[in-house]
Amino acid sequence: MTGLVDHRGQPLRKEIMTSEVAGPMVGSVRSPISGYPADGMTPVRLANILRGADMGSPLHYFELAEQIEERDLHYVGILGTRKRQVAQIDATVDAASDSAQDVAIADMIRRWIDRDELADETFDILDAVGKGDSFTEIIWDQSAGQWQPLRLEWRDPRWFSYDPRDGRTPMLRGGETGRGMDSPLPPFKFIRHTVKAKSGLPVRSGLARIAAWAWMFKAFTQRDWAIFTQTYGQPVRIGKFRAGASDEDKATLFRAVANIAGDCAAIVPEGMEIAFIESKNVGPGSDLYEKRSDWLDRQMSKAVLGQTGTTDGKQGGLGDGGNKVHDGIREDIETADCKGLAASLNRDLVRPWVDLEYGPQQAYPRIRIARPKQEDIKGLMSALQTLVPMGMRVQASEVRDKLGLSDPDKTAELLHAPSASQPAMDGGRIDLPSQRLIQALQAANARPAVKPADAIGDRLNSETQPDMAELLEQIEAMLAAASDLGEFGEMLRAAYGDLPIARMADKIGDGLVAAHAAGRFDIEGD
Repeated sequence: MTGLVDHRGQPLRKEIMTSEVAGPMVGSVRSPISGYPADGMTPVRLANILRGADMGSPLHYFELAEQIEERDLHYVGILGTRKRQVAQIDATVDAASDSAQDVAIADMIRRWIDRDELADETFDILDAVGKGDSFTEIIWDQSAGQWQPLRLEWRDPRWFSYDPRDGRTPMLRGGETGRGMDSPLPPFKFIRHTVKAKSGLPVRSGLARIAAWAWMFKAFTQRDWAIFTQTYGQPVRIGKFRAGASDEDKATLFRAVANIAGDCAAIVPEGMEIAFIESKNVGPGSDLYEKRSDWLDRQMSKAVLGQTGTTDGKQGGLGDGGNKVHDGIREDIETADCKGLAASLNRDLVRPWVDLEYGPQQAYPRIRIARPKQEDIKGLMSALQTLVPMGMRVQASEVRDKLGLSDPDKTAELLHAPSASQPAMDGGRIDLPSQRLIQALQAANARPAVKPADAIGDRLNSETQPDMAELLEQIEAMLAAASDLGEFGEMLRAAYGDLPIARMADKIGDGLVAAHAAGRFDIEGD
């Protein structure tokens, strides 16, 4: 146990495994109270915040990223959609091999991920979509004598920094006590997940950095829009007083004009009046602000979801079916998020857990997060109709799995294609020729049970080699599947280019002679 190391080569420290080392602490640098750098934001201030994050002080950047989610309804909506989309996809576990121990290890992981809490925990891990990095502390439990993750605790990214030497290695602010120097993350204790909207340092790879500028410009637009609406959304009120009005009358009239918008009622002395002058540019002016806000929202949608849906869909564009979209998220983005999340869980949770419980392994189980692929059922059936008659051997259970059908029970009533010997039905009634034939057969009670034609056929079949019988069955299946004789010929040439033609011709000749003789015998007997 003491020789275990994590993927960074850091040795296991058992004394901190079951305790919380990155939570908030009173009097430490890890305070739950956040700052508000978005208040009074200006382009210069935003640039300074981003520059400080690049230089190893991401505190204000992470605070700003949190505030953007709180203040921009569109951004938090599309960001939440992207995170929940992946968090709701069921995870599966692949065993490292078919050995009993590897299967038992995989079953241990399966039992743990089959929890309702996992969706919320993975949603928190996907906080990295916006901020670029997320840190989730693993709280281990050993009360039953076995190691098991008790829960996964999201930790505020404000409580982490980066090693200034490379800008990539995460450090715990204040160390494990919260009051010392920043220190590397303890081994076996954290799931670190990084999402790259672009290449570069982790703190520069999140969507919040890209969205910050659009959010700021939209905030300016919305502020100007509110001022415009307040100024021009209501008509200008003008009060008129008669000549010789007293100062008290003028004051009364002014109060009435000033308050009429809120009170919707006013009284003025006799001889005075209030006029309303409508602004003629309210509509066009308001449209300008709305169009600018909508345009900025569409740019955010493209950055977060990879498309804008029907907002600005154009023929052949991203919003008009040009790329596959799953519930508003482009398929390639969803797939990348799923693979990245699975990779982080396998590296920082599955492998440490297996090492703690079973020791180092040659191979480890793997969590997979992926949307089930939709099968092309029509194409599959078409291929089977062509390939199976040509001799391709296909396992029925695999076809049932692709169709979503279970294996039938022994006592189940099965569907099957009607055989060629079944009488043709028309509206529930047997056609007349078939009906007469049945009546004639029922009347021929004096005839022998075995007809000469059947006896000759049975003899020919017994003389036919088993391989030739199987060959004939396959050819018969090809003939049933072919649409015309040309296609049947192509199927024959493709499957049996080296048939024993002379031997086949002899058998066919024997069959024709037998059929002719049996037919003559039956006619003469009748």
